[in-house]
Formats: sequence, structure tokens, C-alpha cells
Amino acid sequence: MNMFVDQIKIEVHAGKGGDGMVAFRREKYVPNGGPAGGDGGRGGSIILKVDEGLRTLMDFRYHRIFKAKNGGNGMSKQMTGPSAEDTIIAVPQGTTVRDLDTGEIIGDLVEKDQELVVAKGGRGGRGNIHFASAKNPAPEIAENGEPGEDHYLELELKMLADVGLIGFPSVGKSTLLSVVTGAKPKIAAYEFTTLTPNLGMVMLPDGRDFAMADMPGLIEGASKGIGLGLKFLRHIERTRVLLHLVDMSSEDPHQAIERYRQINKELANYDPELLKRPQIVVATKMDLPNSADNLAAFKADLVADKTLEKQPEIFPISAVTHQGVQQLMQLTADLLDKTPAFDSENHDKELVAEYRAAAPDKKDEADFTITKDEDGTWVLGGEKLIRLFKMTDLTHEESQLRFARQLRHMGVDDALRAKGVQDGDLVRIEKFVFEFIQ
Repeated sequence: MNMFVDQIKIEVHAGKGGDGMVAFRREKYVPNGGPAGGDGGRGGSIILKVDEGLRTLMDFRYHRIFKAKNGGNGMSKQMTGPSAEDTIIAVPQGTTVRDLDTGEIIGDLVEKDQELVVAKGGRGGRGNIHFASAKNPAPEIAENGEPGEDHYLELELKMLADVGLIGFPSVGKSTLLSVVTGAKPKIAAYEFTTLTPNLGMVMLPDGRDFAMADMPGLIEGASKGIGLGLKFLRHIERTRVLLHLVDMSSEDPHQAIERYRQINKELANYDPELLKRPQIVVATKMDLPNSADNLAAFKADLVADKTLEKQPEIFPISAVTHQGVQQLMQLTADLLDKTPAFDSENHDKELVAEYRAAAPDKKDEADFTITKDEDGTWVLGGEKLIRLFKMTDLTHEESQLRFARQLRHMGVDDALRAKGVQDGDLVRIEKFVFEFIQ
């Protein structure tokens, strides 16, 4: 059973702020006690946090909906309700977060203990102490808590490795990884043995070390989703150095150059930047018959290829006999020392390390919308209007009158008249229905 999960969709629902309270001082020997209703507490936010102990998104397969707690309601004597604790969700290092409603990448979690707020909790509603004035010293007005944010997200894991092993299926990637690291990938004499990326640490005698990833094999058309291409290509985006393994044991002396070109073509089709990464061509299975002759033909084909800007460095090995393996690892470490750390922000300007609202620009978005039901009821909508409605305490008449003034100030009354509303027509906001009066 494949237990590696590298892409998942989840829902996150932040907590609503607590409601403000309408209350008055009722103390002995204090005549005409004023307002004393406290504010509601803040709702809990949803936060993603990097956990270096995680390697896959497996935990999300059976838990995809996350809800934070609501803030506590305000209390009398001007006491503020308790704020809710934030909900922390652990994700593996290398997780990219995309908002499914907008298609925008809102975060890239690559650092240890890095956090990303993906749904912000609503603020608490204000109690009636905030609405006192000279004209109205004892207001019966309080706000409900602000709704928390709701988002539908896609989490995508792109494995963090210094070195990526690329090549056609069965060229010896898993064998090489098993020889130079403590990893134990599946090895067999058939193609597509590796169905998920495997990660291991290479420890050199001189004290240097680096992470190496064995990726699922590529075939022609991988950049379009054929075979396991996309499962492989998303993980190679973060690697700094590529070891391009080419099988030299074929009966066809020209198979090596053909497959070498196909792999580079798929890299270019997926992301041309991948071809700019330092690449060592590793000639594998040099312990088998025909390998020496095929290597000579491969080198000759490379020299004759006028499309190459420069000749790649070729390093022959046999993972089975360990021929050349240690020297290859030393060469790879030397190349890593000269290669700057991968900067995801330079690679993709859309990726950011801290939260930004996962929503389109609302500058041109109307504050409210007006439609009409089949039964003749006028329906009011729009994000700003619905937010004001949800934060209105409709149990008190003064709060209702305040909401009516807010609608009038937004231009809702004039817009309804322009649409042809008549005196006595019904107007609905979500499930709340009232009668329009001129």
C-alpha cells in the first residue's frame, strides 16, 4: 500500500469572535448607572506550522476539515470575553499552500518551525460601553462577533533535497541511493519500481553531508502527466544539483543519447529553469557487458550534438560493485559547495513566506448586491453587507435601527429605489426578512 501522500485538499474555518454584551451598572448607592457591557473575545485562527518529523501529508487523508473555537461572549461589569486558542496544524517541511478559490499561492513552508496563518479568527463584538454618547447615555446596542475566515486549500509537498536522482525507469537510481545512504528503497528488475520519492542522507568521511532524493522514473510525455511524471517533477523543483543517471547496458548503442535527450526535454517542458541547475551525467551499470562500448558511443554522440551549449561532465559508476561511487559522492559534495542554496522566492515570485489574504483584490468589488427572487422578494448580498449583518445584534431595537442607518449610508435604499422597489415589498438578507418602507 502506498503511504506517501504529497497532495491533499482541506477546509479551514477560523473561529467567530465573541458577541459584545448589553449590560448596565446596578450597584447600590449608584443612581443612573451607565452601560457596562464588555467586548467579546477574539476567535481562534488556523495556523500551519512546519514539523520536521513529518515526511508526508498522510495525516490529512482522514482529517480534512479543521475548525477553530469561537471567542467567548462579553460579560457584565465591562469584562471582555476570553479569546479562543489558535488551532495549530503540523505540516512537513516543503509544503506549498494554494487557495483553491483564487488559485493563488499564499505560502511556502520551508523553514524549521515556520508558521502560516491560513484563516484569521474574527474579532470580538463591542459591548454597549462603546456606544454611549451625550445623546444616548444608556445605549442598548452591542455588536455580534466578526465571522472567522473560511478557506478551501490545497497542500502540496515538494520534497526538500540537495541532490535529485533523475533518469528513465530502472537505470539504477534506487540502487545508488541504497548504497550511499541508509535508505531502503524498493529495488526490482522491472520498470516503475519506485512509485514515490525516497530520501536519504549521504555522510562523507570528511564530515560533509547532504540529502539525496530518488525520484520516480521519467518517460516521454512526463511533463504532460504521462506515467509518474508530475509526481516526480514537483519534487525536483527544490533540488540544487541533479545527477542524471543513464543506463549503459543496452543492446542499442544509441539508446543512451536518446534517453538523455528525452529526460532533458521533459525537464525543459515542465520548467526551463531546471536545465540551469548543475547536472552530472552518471553512466550506470558499467559492470555489465557492452557498457564500455556504449559509453564510448554515448560520448561520441554528445560531441556530435551541436545543440548542446557545453559538454556535460560524465562519471561512470557501478552501484553493484561500488566502482566510482565514493568518488561521485565527493564530486557531488564539491559541486554543492559551489552552488547557492535554492531560493524559492526567486524561482517563483508568487511564493511568499508569510501570510497574505487569500482573496482577490476587492477595490473594485461592490459593497452590496441586489437581486430578486421568483416570488418577488428582493435579496441583498455582498461580502461587506453580510459582514455588517452578521455583526448586528437583532435582539435589540436600537441595534436594528443602527443597521438600517448603515444600509442607508452604504446607498442600499437608493439602489433599491432605482431597481423599482415599492413600499411594502419584502427584502431578505440571508434568512432575515423585513418590509421596505419609504
